[in-house]
Order: sequence, then C-alpha cells, then structure tokens
Amino acid sequence: MEGRRNAKAADFLQLDTGQAPAGGLAEWLAGRLRHAISDGRLPVGSRLPATRVLAAELGVSRGVVTEAYQRLGEDGHIAGRGRHGTVVVAAPLTVPVPSPRARPAAARLFTDGEPGADVYDALRAAPARVDLTPGLPDLAAFPRAAWLRAERDVLADLPAAALGYGDPRGAPELRRAVAAWLARYRGIRVDPAEVLIVAGTAQALGLIAHVLRAEGISELAVEDPGSLGARQHLRNAGMRTPPVPVDTEGIRVDALSATGAPAVLLTPAHQFPTGVVLGGGRRRALMAWAAGQGGLVVEDDYDAEHRYDRPPVPALRAMLPDRVVYAGSVSKLLAPALRVGWVVAPPRYREALVDAKRFMDLGNPVLPQLVLARLMESGALERHLRCLRGRHRQRRDAMIAAFAEHLPRAVVHGAAAGLHLMVTFDGVRDGDDSALAAAAFAEGVKAHPLSWHTQLPYAPGLVLGYAASPPAAVEAGVALLARAHMVTGARP
Repeated sequence: MEGRRNAKAADFLQLDTGQAPAGGLAEWLAGRLRHAISDGRLPVGSRLPATRVLAAELGVSRGVVTEAYQRLGEDGHIAGRGRHGTVVVAAPLTVPVPSPRARPAAARLFTDGEPGADVYDALRAAPARVDLTPGLPDLAAFPRAAWLRAERDVLADLPAAALGYGDPRGAPELRRAVAAWLARYRGIRVDPAEVLIVAGTAQALGLIAHVLRAEGISELAVEDPGSLGARQHLRNAGMRTPPVPVDTEGIRVDALSATGAPAVLLTPAHQFPTGVVLGGGRRRALMAWAAGQGGLVVEDDYDAEHRYDRPPVPALRAMLPDRVVYAGSVSKLLAPALRVGWVVAPPRYREALVDAKRFMDLGNPVLPQLVLARLMESGALERHLRCLRGRHRQRRDAMIAAFAEHLPRAVVHGAAAGLHLMVTFDGVRDGDDSALAAAAFAEGVKAHPLSWHTQLPYAPGLVLGYAASPPAAVEAGVALLARAHMVTGARP
C-alpha cells in the first residue's frame, strides 16, 4: 500500500484499502472477502470480480488481489471456473451453538448395530454444518473447464453413428485409455479388450456376485473392519460375507483360510477403514492361498492414487492376474455422479461379466466415456490428480492438527494415504461410538461410527473423511467432535 493518503475504495463490498494494516493488504482483502462469504453477501455460486478489475478499483497491484484469491482458493472457499471467472463454492464455517431439538433426529440415525441401507442413505442426504463422511471426494474441485473443453472436442469429432447403442463392454476409446492408465499408475499390463466399463465399483460388485453365484459360489469373505456399503451390495446380490480380521499388516490370511470361503474382497492399497497397506508377507501368503485352494481375490483398488507419505504399492492384479478380479473407478478422483468404473477379470469370468453387464443396462452412456478418455489421453486427469494431492494433504494435516489440539487422546490411523482417517478413542466404551456419532451429528457434524464397518468386536471409534471440506471447516468439525465427546461423558 502506498500510504493512507492514496487509499482507495471500491463499490464492490465497500472495500476501503485505508482500513488495511500496513504491510498486510492481501491478508486484509482475503479476510474481508471471507467475511462477506460467511455472512451471505457473497453467496455460494456468486462470481468475484476479475483480479485486474478489482485491483484497478482498489488502486493496488494485481498481485495483491491474486494473492488474496489464492488464499481463499486454498481454503476451499472459491474456485476458478475458466471463462466463468472465479466463483464462491463454499462458505467459511464457525462453531455453532447446537440445538437440543436436533438430538432426537440424530439418535434415530445412529442406532446400535449395523444400519439398514435406508439409514445409510438418510444420513448421506441429511444436511450438516460440516460433512466429514468418509468416501466423499472434493466435489468443488471437479475440473469443469477441462471437462467442458474435452466434451466440446468430442462432440465436434463425433460421428452420428456413435450416438447409437454402444458396445456393452464400453467405448473402445475409454478402454484403451484405462488400459494405459492402469499400466502407468498401477503396474497392470492389460489389453484394452480385457477392460469392462461399469457404473462404478458398486455395479462391479453386483456383477461379480451375479457371476460367482452362477458358478455355485455364495460366499465372499470381507475384511473386518471393512466397508459397510460393500457388504450391503454383496448381501443384496445374495452373497454371504464372512468377516476376516485385519491387523497392521492387512488381512489375516490364516483366518481367511479358516473361513473356508472360496473368494475374498480386499482393499489392499489402502484398506478401508483402517488405512493399512497389505504387507509383503501377507501378499505372499495370499498368493499361496489362491494357488493352493483355488481362491479368487476381488481387488477393490480403493484410494490407490491418493497417497502422500509413502511410495505407491503394486496392485494385486499385477502380481496374480489369473486369480484376481480388479475393480476401480473415478468416483474418488473426479466425482461419484459420473458413475464410471472398470473391471479387469481373469479369462474364465470375462465373457460372463460382459453378458451380465449387457443384460443389466446395455452398457454405460457413451458420451461421458469419450470425454473421460479424452481427459486421460490429454494428461488433464493426471494434472488434476497432482492438484488434488496437494489439497488433500493440507486437509489431512488440518484434521491431524485439530485432533492433537482438541482430542489429544484420540489415536489416528491410516494417515499416509487416502481420503479419510480412522480414529479410535480412549475412554469410549465398546458400542458407544454410535452414541458419539449421534452427539456429533447433533452438534452439526456428519461422521461414521466405526462399529458400522465391523462384524467382529473392535475398538470404538469414528471414520472421518477430510477431502470434501476446506481446512477451516475440518478444524471446526473436529472442535465440534470434541464437544460431542464431552457430551457423551467420555474423557477428552
């Protein structure tokens, strides 16, 4: 700032640079904009002035405005939208005073024991001040401008014949792009003809269960703790899901053998919800189990691309192609709403899976497949992944720091990768994590009790996603969790 005599004002939000402290103009501007977003003067969806326009109105350098916008972008409050400018995408959060009237509704959602799918869906739809639901990606980071460019390019080149019914296996362009992506990022060498495009991992599990049941297999063992959603999909498809305990090295293969189950569902790259990586010894034991007992591994490559403090680990499919059905998706990389995933299966299951897909829905919509293929081939998806890693690391660090400040006795698990943390608590009695999640929801925070994702006895805790919330919201959410922790009578 050049001095108080040269201070200027802008009509936009009645900004007056004369109010800024010396040497702190960018920080002052970011604070004023943040306050305007918080109190509703800049609602979600509104557009900010271009940096050069606001800089000219305020009589400051463009770099000052750019730095202020960058700070708000890092906090997740605004995002660039290409030709549509810079748009408000999320409001700052403060710790609210809870309403006692909210508690009965929360208690109905968080009953003891495994919830039904209706409860699971009701929680997903319920509003909250801070959404720390696991498995929710940063939807505000969806690359809209890159997607629109790719879509325009695809439509410009698209022949009329391509708008008819497509190949039930998926568009050849996307199958080629997925094969290249898997080779580059997961160490999987696969021919595009082996790739089946599906409507996300949920449909993949349903198709796999259908094919296995046709072979007389009605048991698919699952990790414990393990995903409640995956378990519900498998059960809906008629499969029994015997639990196999997980420890710090991953699934216990000796316990898997003891179940007698002919197949198992695993998340080996970043186990949900504990976050452990399947260790080398366990991988060798698993390969011996598959070879010796003719066992089948269904590999859900959950969160494989989202890693921060450890090197990548190879996919099981790369090590044991004849005994692994591999499933992946872009739900956590782009958005669940796209409903795009893929399955790579051993030859004996390939045609049966294609038939099951054909008779279920005739194949995924072709246009989104072609757009995604263009993003993969152009390098746009790779650039998006690099950007996400930085954002997610900041949010993960904010959650860990908030627990250290507000709940220092909590034990944080699985921080090296992924989009969520598992947290266990000293002083919370067995089975009381549902009450803790209910109290947190009454305070305005959505999270999963760990007991939802277990069939066997396990330490009580919570499963918390951090990817969808900016650092300030993550910190506010953990502060509210600490208040809920006190309400339940547990030790901080």
